[in-house]
Amino acid sequence: MSQISVSNLTFAYDGSCDNIFEDVSFRIDTDWKLGFIGRNGRGKTTFLKLLLGEYEYGGTISASVNFEYFPYVAAPGRKTALDVVERICPGCPEWKLQRELAALELPENIPGRDYDTLSNGERTKTLLAALFLRENSFLLIDEPTNHLDARGRERVSRYLSGKRGFILVSHDRAFLDGCIDHVISINRANIEVQRGNFSSWMDNKRRQDEFELAENERLKKEAGRLAESARRMADWSDTVESTKYGARNSAAVVDRGYIGHKSAKMMKHAKTTAARRLRAVKEKSELLKNIEESEPLKITQLEYHSNRLVSLEDVAVFYGGRRVCHNVNFNMDKGDRLAIRGGNGSGKTSVLKLILGEEIKHTGEVKTGSRLVISYVPQDTSHLAGDLSDYARIKGIDESLFKAILRKLGFSRVQFEKDIRDFSEGQKKKTLIAGSMCEKAHLLVWDEPLNYIDVISRMQIENLLLEYAPTLLFVEHDGVFCDKIATKTADL
Repeated sequence: MSQISVSNLTFAYDGSCDNIFEDVSFRIDTDWKLGFIGRNGRGKTTFLKLLLGEYEYGGTISASVNFEYFPYVAAPGRKTALDVVERICPGCPEWKLQRELAALELPENIPGRDYDTLSNGERTKTLLAALFLRENSFLLIDEPTNHLDARGRERVSRYLSGKRGFILVSHDRAFLDGCIDHVISINRANIEVQRGNFSSWMDNKRRQDEFELAENERLKKEAGRLAESARRMADWSDTVESTKYGARNSAAVVDRGYIGHKSAKMMKHAKTTAARRLRAVKEKSELLKNIEESEPLKITQLEYHSNRLVSLEDVAVFYGGRRVCHNVNFNMDKGDRLAIRGGNGSGKTSVLKLILGEEIKHTGEVKTGSRLVISYVPQDTSHLAGDLSDYARIKGIDESLFKAILRKLGFSRVQFEKDIRDFSEGQKKKTLIAGSMCEKAHLLVWDEPLNYIDVISRMQIENLLLEYAPTLLFVEHDGVFCDKIATKTADL
């Protein structure tokens, strides 16, 4: 076992005035299984690239291991899966490869297959197996679940739980809980390393947030009380001081020494009270730095004239001459939140597109209500361009509400001025989700909306959906999200 040491790390992208990391220091052991948690745009992938030496930075990063990055980009051209493995791990014995593939529940014939014919899930598993075969390596695994269905996530999580020596960026809570023993979190004000899995980290964060909110409230009250006390003392001191020389036209003898002493004593007490107030204000300023902001929102959905919105009866979908699903039956009524579940390639997206009115070869009956208005969030974000004001204007949505939702989901005001093309993938997906929530529609249809979205924002999206309870049809592989949000399911 050795250590990776980060000392006084400071980094900003060329042309940027804002540091992504500033004077960051921590140490981690190379046999730890670390989950990397933080809001989109806070620098998780950037930090991995710094470990890989791809950017210049201030401070030092020292390690006695080689860093390997996932996803590995295979060279273009025709090649077998074994060719890709050989490039990653030259001279690797085939029995070792087969051992890793078996642990990932992949078929024995994977190495001989054309790499380009492998599904995204098969590529993910093959690349992870190859990278773990390299000796003296520490893996930097960046969002491996984006192309994995629910069963694939369970298998890979179980596989990683038997390994050691990696940093894993993932936003799937159950996936993280199944395979990590430490957490690195990029918070609003600092970076922390804790022992435990995601759930234990989240419990600690909630307790810390609750303590700081209570302490903040106490200090706020104390600062107000001390300010009033200091003002009263100062007033009393001035009043007493003014009596030192007696009242005008008065013959009374005044003990100026006694009154001066009393006045000074009161002034000293006022200054002591003011100093205590300043300390309370300073303590208060140290709190709440890592509490994620939350603003109350009012979101509504268009009222539909009928209870039934969508109905599918004995539907089968065909793609490329092959039947991808059959015997699909479900109804959507007002208030339903229906999750369509199934493995990769089972026809989930095709069913959504049928409901959207696209020409998809199928049999059976698909009924959608007359004049039904649907808001759609696709998987793809490549069409996004312009700034957020442009997007709101084109979509015809309330810009203030749209930006308020994005603020709730971790956007800084600086993001509002940027071109959406420069956003991270997670920030682009948040843009689509926030826009959909603002649209005047009867039904929300979301296709894998949480891809790339950070775990804190996932929980906030859950809370928003539970709070304003829209009618929602969705496909999503995050099991925790589905369990919390879905009121009914359709299995393909």
